[in-house]
Amino acid sequence: MSTPITWQKSSYSSGGEPENCIEIGGFPSATHLRESETPHTTLPLTPHRLAGLIRTLQAGTLDRPGNG
Repeated sequence: MSTPITWQKSSYSSGGEPENCIEIGGFPSATHLRESETPHTTLPLTPHRLAGLIRTLQAGTLDRPGNG
C-alpha cells in the first residue's frame, strides 16, 4: 500500500476559481507537482530539478506558444 501525498496549494492560487491552482506534495523519493484540474496527473521532481524549474519560472525564460 502506498502512502498518500499531502498536497499544498500555491499561495499565488488563492482567489479565483478553486480548480485553477498548482499544488505541491512531498513523497520520500521526490516532490510532486500537479494542476488541480487534473489531480491524477503529477510531475515528480527531484529537489535539484524542482529548484531548476523555479529558477526558470522566475527568470521568465520558458517558450510560450505563439511567441515566435
